Amino acid sequence: MTVEKKAGVKKPASTQKDTVKQPKLKKPEWDISDVDNWGVGRHELGATIPEAGNSVYNETGGWRSMVPIFDPEKCDGCMLCYFYCPDASILIENDKAVGVDLAHCKGCGICAKECPTSAIVMQVEEKE
Repeated sequence: MTVEKKAGVKKPASTQKDTVKQPKLKKPEWDISDVDNWGVGRHELGATIPEAGNSVYNETGGWRSMVPIFDPEKCDGCMLCYFYCPDASILIENDKAVGVDLAHCKGCGICAKECPTSAIVMQVEEKE
């Protein structure tokens, strides 16, 4: 519980939109054109991360079946959604959640489960 919540302080409603555009980053390229000629020493172990932080290059939100709906009016700024999100998909501005990065959100619903004010609810995502 935040100090403001304990003291009963009301925060002004956010005027921010709940979607924030993330910059597109150039995806790293690994040259495997001659993979058939590689010896044992050239192959790397499977399931390794070749570059730290490479998830920003891969949009993984396309296969989810549930989508979080964020209501900034209900958000009290506790940041539990941010701390619990396994995909770092909660968008933050000025120390408050302002939306969800749907390009990386997998729809697990942890953010909605942890939100004490029900500012995030899950609904079935309609695919086009």
